[in-house]
Amino acid sequence: MAEIRDRNQPHQVQVHPQYRYDNPVGVGYGGGKNYQSSGPSMSQVLAVLTLLPVGGTLLALAGLTLAGTVIGLLLATPLFLIFSPILVPAVIAISMAVAGFLSSGAFGLTGLSSLNYVLNRVRYATGTEEMDLEQARRRMQDMAGYVGAKTKEVGQKIENKAHEGQVTTART
Repeated sequence: MAEIRDRNQPHQVQVHPQYRYDNPVGVGYGGGKNYQSSGPSMSQVLAVLTLLPVGGTLLALAGLTLAGTVIGLLLATPLFLIFSPILVPAVIAISMAVAGFLSSGAFGLTGLSSLNYVLNRVRYATGTEEMDLEQARRRMQDMAGYVGAKTKEVGQKIENKAHEGQVTTART
């Protein structure tokens, strides 16, 4: 009896979506853009058309620079060999001077930043940072009060001039 009852019931159909490997999941089923049917956007085409000549030009300039460097090195190598007793010590002296200037600047910058750090730590430890904050807050309040008073004063002047304008037009 149970078998007859099961046969008379409508069967439920199970649907399993099949995804393609060349499409992202869910794309093409109304939830997104189907990338196969549409071409590149106008902005993409303009970007390619703009950047292609620029990239080609820069690549050509890089090739010319490399070729010029190689030719210059080939021409200068005999001169380097002839003048090497003079050039090598000069290059060493110049490189040491440049290294000295750079390290001096780095040490100075490190010293200044460490002094700034120590000063900030001392200000924080002594509480003067909070006093500076309170002083700044008071200055802001004073400035806000001043701006409010000045605005009120200017408003009064404008109101008086408008009132004077009404009185003179009423007399004529």
